[in-house]
Amino acid sequence: MSEKELPTRHRNLILTLILITSFANPFMGSSINLALPAIGSHFGLHAVMMSWVAMSFLLSSAVLMVPLGKIADIIGRKRVFLSGTILFSLSSIFCAMSPSVGLLLASRVLQGAGGAMMFGTNMAIITDIFPANERGKAIGTNVMAVYLGLSLGPLIAGFLVKNWGWQSIFYLTAIPVAFVAISMPLLVKTEWKSPHSEQFDWKGGILYIIAMSAFMYGFSHLPNFWAIILAFISLIGLYFFVKIEIQSDFPVFDMRLLSHNRLFAMSNLAALLNYAITFAITFMLSLYLQYVKGLNPRDAGLILVIQPAMMVIVSYFSGRMSDVYDPRILASAGMSTITLGLMALIPLGTNSSLIYLMVILGVIGIGFGLFTSPNTNAIMGSVEKKYLGVASATVGTMRLTGQMISMGIATLVINIFLGNSKIHAGNLSLFLHSQRTTFIIFVILGILGVWASMARKSENLAK
Repeated sequence: MSEKELPTRHRNLILTLILITSFANPFMGSSINLALPAIGSHFGLHAVMMSWVAMSFLLSSAVLMVPLGKIADIIGRKRVFLSGTILFSLSSIFCAMSPSVGLLLASRVLQGAGGAMMFGTNMAIITDIFPANERGKAIGTNVMAVYLGLSLGPLIAGFLVKNWGWQSIFYLTAIPVAFVAISMPLLVKTEWKSPHSEQFDWKGGILYIIAMSAFMYGFSHLPNFWAIILAFISLIGLYFFVKIEIQSDFPVFDMRLLSHNRLFAMSNLAALLNYAITFAITFMLSLYLQYVKGLNPRDAGLILVIQPAMMVIVSYFSGRMSDVYDPRILASAGMSTITLGLMALIPLGTNSSLIYLMVILGVIGIGFGLFTSPNTNAIMGSVEKKYLGVASATVGTMRLTGQMISMGIATLVINIFLGNSKIHAGNLSLFLHSQRTTFIIFVILGILGVWASMARKSENLAK
């Protein structure tokens, strides 16, 4: 059914249900960082294993989003979206009830798969149901819901963990998503899928999942020799995936968008680097505030919420500004601001002022908000309308892959300095060295991100 056949009330109802899931997915991602010390204490985990509680969700979502997005185009986006809400809700409950870290990690993988089903189809559904003159507003509202989830995650998680334990985060997140799972089949009878008969490229899809999983697992266990071999093999797998997709009649990922569209390619590279340098900030600073500064989860959450809160405020205005000014300039200014903020985080130590940290988090939040909306506008405006669904899926993939790389870098550096040791008073200096090294790496990647943002052209093809 086309957007012309849907009344405004129906479209807004569908958007409301989508917004709930767009809030819940990033809320889970940001809130779990505040709960890691409590989870680590509950199961007796070292720092690297704690990071896998966060990264298993990202790994699952990142490697499955592209294949599941393609499946949704073939069998129906509402069907995949609805399946995602059911899987996400059930796996959230499984996480809360897990008696061991093994079952917790397995449940997090299932939760990430459910998140990929929801996040990989929501922007495509919005693109399907809203006409061109309303689509930007709807997409902007969805982005605001994502940032709101990121903003409130640390704040609500700190309160929940302190009063009801880390399990309460999973129970709370399951409730609204379960509401969507129950409401959508009752209230929404429309289905959206490609009108053309296509087959799923199982060879390319399976190779992509295996190669990406091997790359991130190997990357997070460097510098072990077997991890180097695994990461190298995964790169070979990704090379053959690209070759298969170029030759496929129904590719899982259309490589022509990257090879023939400089604006699209460089904007996505900038997005990848942006998330690679920002996502693990909350993870590192959550450990810093609770282990080094001695704050409880609630107080740490109140400080960490500053960054995403500024993102919400600034992104609202930067999105509108990108309709008037060159998105390339706005996004480049945002990336530069983030990089400067990361430089200011490098000297953090045991005696650093919390006021200083709060100011820097505000600066990074401003940069993030200034970058993301204009960059997304540039990506969506760089393709013809028939590719809008592919473009939105690519944005989600760059976000998750960047977040995964960010956590991979942080985990690698912590592993180098601390190994499998738990964080305690005797090795806080080693943790601080790992934190400084991580932020230095992020600064270098941020400089590359500024270059990628400026190197693109500014033409708009979505007329």
